[in-house]
Amino acid sequence: QVQLVESGGGLAQAGGSLRLSCVGSGSIANLIDMGWYRQAPGKQRELVATIRTGGSTSYADSVKGRFTISRDNAKTTVYLQMNSLKPEDTAVYYCNLRLLPPLRTYWGQGTQVTVSS
Repeated sequence: QVQLVESGGGLAQAGGSLRLSCVGSGSIANLIDMGWYRQAPGKQRELVATIRTGGSTSYADSVKGRFTISRDNAKTTVYLQMNSLKPEDTAVYYCNLRLLPPLRTYWGQGTQVTVSS
């Protein structure tokens, strides 16, 4: 079983920064990618950023230029550096991990990020 533990969420002022961390543990092999998703009340869960084993990254248009995803493969850890935060970034942020074979997806419990005006 795989467990993902997120940390780093909390309160920030608009224009401020937060750094989220997600540490994976358990039987992890053949990692495809890790990433971050977020969900605000009344909205669908959306992709924020992903990073693949080869190092390539993808970002939602709303966070490009402000957020940076990185990883430490040895620790199965993924980070999300969030700069220039906006109130619209307020959401529960979820860590995601995908494995092969077979394809399996794991989620953390989420960490609340709240950005004040």
